[in-house]
Amino acid sequence: MEIVAELVIFLLQCLAEFLLQIIFEALVELGLHAAREPFRLPTPNPWFAGIGYLVLGAVGGAISVLIFPSAFITSDIGRIANVFATPILAGLTMVAFGAWRQRRGEEMLRIDRFFYGFIFALAMALVRFSLTHG
Repeated sequence: MEIVAELVIFLLQCLAEFLLQIIFEALVELGLHAAREPFRLPTPNPWFAGIGYLVLGAVGGAISVLIFPSAFITSDIGRIANVFATPILAGLTMVAFGAWRQRRGEEMLRIDRFFYGFIFALAMALVRFSLTHG
């Protein structure tokens, strides 16, 4: 029974890390939708956008550490796995958000695509991994 309890706690810790990243990505997406018009470029550069999402993810990670200074996942192996798994799940979630926006006839942003959502979440996960302890 103790193993089941530990497994449930670990899954809840992973869910907390995932939700934290999704909340930050959603806030960035909302902010970008609100502020995109003044910053539109005639020809968007995907490299510039990728670096921008990397920086935004790192900033999001730093802010999240100020709010939640301890890691949700306490095991070392779990924290390492989180750095890889959560960005993949976050990227897939952003694809789902993008598809939802597209079905509603709204314009998609780059973060609504897997790669940009993944890059944002990876930067956030790496910052949280390096600045928090289990």
